[in-house]
Amino acid sequence: QVQLVESGGGLVQAGGSLRLSCAASGRTSGSSAMGWIRQAPGKEREFIAAIRWSDVTTYYANSVKGRFTISGDNAKNTVYLQMNSLKTEDTAVYYCAADALWRLAAGTSGSWGLGTQVTVSS
Repeated sequence: QVQLVESGGGLVQAGGSLRLSCAASGRTSGSSAMGWIRQAPGKEREFIAAIRWSDVTTYYANSVKGRFTISGDNAKNTVYLQMNSLKTEDTAVYYCAADALWRLAAGTSGSWGLGTQVTVSS
């Protein structure tokens, strides 16, 4: 099992920034990548970004590319999501996930955190 704990969510005005953090513990050796998935009220879950540890390859959803940046420290099993130029449509619960990169991008990851709420006001 992989335990994932997110932090950094909150209320921010449109155009502002937030930085999310996720710390992983437990059996992390089977997860080659970590990333972020969000779900807005009444909407389906949406892949946001992921980083593959072996070559530090990053992958972003088109909806956030250019605004969000994922980074991490593999030695600390920690990933971050720097969110800039936030829009009201970014309002959602953001979940940290750990799995293979392709599974994260497909929304089929097996390990998720409990999520952190991000609310963007106009």
